[in-house]
Amino acid sequence: MCETNVPYVCLVHLFYSVMNSMSNRDALLLAAKKCLLEKGYNRTTARDIASAAGVSLAAIGYHFSSKEALLTEALLDSFGEWDQDLQRALSSAVLPNVAPAERFEVTWAKIIATFETHRSLWVANFEIFAQMVTQPAMREVIADKLHLARAGLAAMFLNQDESTISEQTVRTIGTFHHVLLSGLILQWLIDPTSALSAKDLTKALRTTAKSLEPDQKKSALPSKGRPRKGKAR
Repeated sequence: MCETNVPYVCLVHLFYSVMNSMSNRDALLLAAKKCLLEKGYNRTTARDIASAAGVSLAAIGYHFSSKEALLTEALLDSFGEWDQDLQRALSSAVLPNVAPAERFEVTWAKIIATFETHRSLWVANFEIFAQMVTQPAMREVIADKLHLARAGLAAMFLNQDESTISEQTVRTIGTFHHVLLSGLILQWLIDPTSALSAKDLTKALRTTAKSLEPDQKKSALPSKGRPRKGKAR
């Protein structure tokens, strides 16, 4: 039995206990997630993963074709777990009939909080993105998953079931929030002290939206040189 004063040893013991009951493919995927979050994408080797999984190097090629494909799948799987954590947090933080602006701010507050709690995941995310220029197959896989992520973001912020979200909404609203997410993460990773908070983001979006509205006073004035209607004198 594990002592309470050695939690790390307990976790390691649990990790390898789970490994022993898994297939080689599942063991590789779990080991890849562990290495990805502990060492990052660039510093993780195929040998690191095989060693953690307790399998041969050849097993990576057999089940995933390459280390890059395995790490990409591990990243996407980790994001699935991140999404589940986020949904649980939102279910208790966002009331069903909350105003749209409040939903926007509370949702972003919960997402931004994961920049700290899931920092290793976000760092690995950008490391893999940097490799996509020379990895067309990896880019294709991630592009396909990004569509699903954008659909989820659109549904989350519009408070709708994902099955009801149109392709146009995914392309516009979903992509808009995905762009915000990517930019906020990058800003936070580079300089967290000056990164926008959820309140800052809400205020900025309100101000921007207001600036795009037609100026009612100007539109009410007659255009220069346009003859006014009325009886001729």
